[in-house]
Amino acid sequence: MKRTLVFCLVLAFVCAVTVADARVPIGTLAGTVLDAHGRVVTHAAVTIQTSDGMKPFATHTDQEGHFHIARLITGQYDVRASSGGRISEWTKRVMVHANKTTQVTLRLPPENKP
Repeated sequence: MKRTLVFCLVLAFVCAVTVADARVPIGTLAGTVLDAHGRVVTHAAVTIQTSDGMKPFATHTDQEGHFHIARLITGQYDVRASSGGRISEWTKRVMVHANKTTQVTLRLPPENKP
């Protein structure tokens, strides 16, 4: 009897945690990194963080200058890119919505020539 009760309690807890996790709203952030002339930048580093400066995450652009970050908790994020010593300005408060893909374009500044 005790075993059955303990088993039922553990099962109920696991089910409750699973259901709670399933209710966390998530979305996707995707975009393109361009240079100062509007050309795509391959293998650029893309950094995102929540708009309060927490939970930093990094990825890279693909061969077409695109990046894709799935399963982000909905909310506001700050995003920037870097490549070859050039760093874009932060694009601030990019809103990621539940079950949607938010698109952003990041532009790197021109190269500094001596």
